[in-house]
Amino acid sequence: MSVSPKINTNKLTADDLIYGYMNGIFPMADTDGTLYWYSPDPRAIIPIETYRPPKSLRPVINKKLFEVRINTDFEAVMRCCAAARKGDSETWISEEIIEAYCELHHMGLAYSVETYIDNRLVGGLYGVSIGGAFFGESMFYKIPDASKVAFHYLMEILKHQGFELLDTQFINDNVRRFGAIEIPRGEYVKALKKSLEKRCHFTETALEHLFNN
Repeated sequence: MSVSPKINTNKLTADDLIYGYMNGIFPMADTDGTLYWYSPDPRAIIPIETYRPPKSLRPVINKKLFEVRINTDFEAVMRCCAAARKGDSETWISEEIIEAYCELHHMGLAYSVETYIDNRLVGGLYGVSIGGAFFGESMFYKIPDASKVAFHYLMEILKHQGFELLDTQFINDNVRRFGAIEIPRGEYVKALKKSLEKRCHFTETALEHLFNN
């Protein structure tokens, strides 16, 4: 894995993030708040066209137990993702990272997909959309299946809008169950360059289309 310090010594900005994603790197905060830029080799991606929801999730999707929204409360999703996991007192999502991604969100390049029950946020994820690439960052849930449903609709939106690349950065059991695979960094860079040449739009219209069909 390639690791390097921050691009500059100033506060992390949305422009830093855009530069990083377009060049195959992304930031994470260390325990002391220091930011590092990562470029994993191999890189984890989820092939969009071959995605199918796990069998156990299909009944939940069909019952429409959750209300799904886009960008209703982006910052709240980030802060839920940043909250320490059970048994883990550390998080890589620092306050500086939250502020920079919220800036990127206001620029129309960072999105959240959220799940609600009785108007209460119970799960979701966030990521960055540039060209035909979506860079998944993190997800959370407060009740079972809440983040899985958000992820399912993320994938359906990406399919509907013609996205070519879903970057999930590192492989783990959570993304593997959704079909994540690892590819060499060189192959990833080629796929990234190709996807950035496309013009895709991550919009609420796509979500409305999915619920009406």
